[in-house]
Amino acid sequence: MRHTPLHAAHCELGARLVDFAGWQMPLHYGSQLEEHHAVRRDAGMFDTSHMLAIDVEGGGARDFLRRALANDVGRLEQPGKALYSCLLNEAGGVLDDLIVYFLREDLYRVIVNAGTADKDLRWLEGLRATGAALRARRDLAMIAVQGPNARDKTWQALPQLKAASASLGTFFGAQAGEAFVARTGYTGEDGFELLVPAAQAIATWKRLASAGVRPCGLGARDTLRLEAGMNLYGQDMDESVTPLESGLGWTVALEGARDFSGKAALLARRAVRELTGLVLAGGAGVLRSHQKVRTALGDGEITSGGFSPTLGRSIALARLPAGCAPGSPVQVDVRGKALEALVVKPPFVRRGRSLVPEN
Repeated sequence: MRHTPLHAAHCELGARLVDFAGWQMPLHYGSQLEEHHAVRRDAGMFDTSHMLAIDVEGGGARDFLRRALANDVGRLEQPGKALYSCLLNEAGGVLDDLIVYFLREDLYRVIVNAGTADKDLRWLEGLRATGAALRARRDLAMIAVQGPNARDKTWQALPQLKAASASLGTFFGAQAGEAFVARTGYTGEDGFELLVPAAQAIATWKRLASAGVRPCGLGARDTLRLEAGMNLYGQDMDESVTPLESGLGWTVALEGARDFSGKAALLARRAVRELTGLVLAGGAGVLRSHQKVRTALGDGEITSGGFSPTLGRSIALARLPAGCAPGSPVQVDVRGKALEALVVKPPFVRRGRSLVPEN
């Protein structure tokens, strides 16, 4: 398995290491539950260096990305502004979901998922025309610092970043010396995603820890992103579904004459399913991926599910027949028992606050 630049720090902390997309990554450092609550209530940090930054450079970079991505980077006018998008195949299926940062007219930074990074690079190279070059930045490490106190503790640990990042709006990034600081994340909390030279990764991690930022693993990252209603590639979406069936219609810019990979298929293919949220009505049982869901409009399936530490109940994302409105009752097959659940609109939790209506 591959190791990130922070692997030695994880071993030193006694992390439970697991295989994730071919990378040896920390699942937790002792208590997944405590790590989850640390992010919701204070500040936690995650090693996300297994993900890949790809710099798209050259005078043709903007036109290339407008053709390659379902969302329109033409909307990006202010340097540092970020855009969430899907990368689609010609059938409209989701190859990956990603974030792209507009740094200059001739420079964009794209952050792709670990499990799809090599595939994404090949796909982008196949679409690339003259005037744009792709550079995979494996020389950079990534650390996500998340939570209500994440920004203050980042500045305490790394005061040299404050001048460049204090005025950053949500979904903006900025260069701060050798580091790149973005006010983005995957937890539903405020905070930063830091890209630093790989050689500085362990020192950066330890300075953050000394400032009271708790190391967190993949387990807490998954429960946090589920509460935030954020998709996980390979579970909630893949090449077999479109973004319109995955709660990501807002990331697709179909208007106008701009063409992009998968546009024709999306225009021709009506979405008969949609991704929405479920909350278990009773206390018994846990919602899990692949469980069948029976609705008044037909059957569906849970794509991601689990116990929400913040809410104290089980929640899920599920792909259901289009038209299942929030508040609709459904039944979930949990080990042969039909358990009652309610359809809700994600997210379930945002900035530590429950968004689920009370029963």
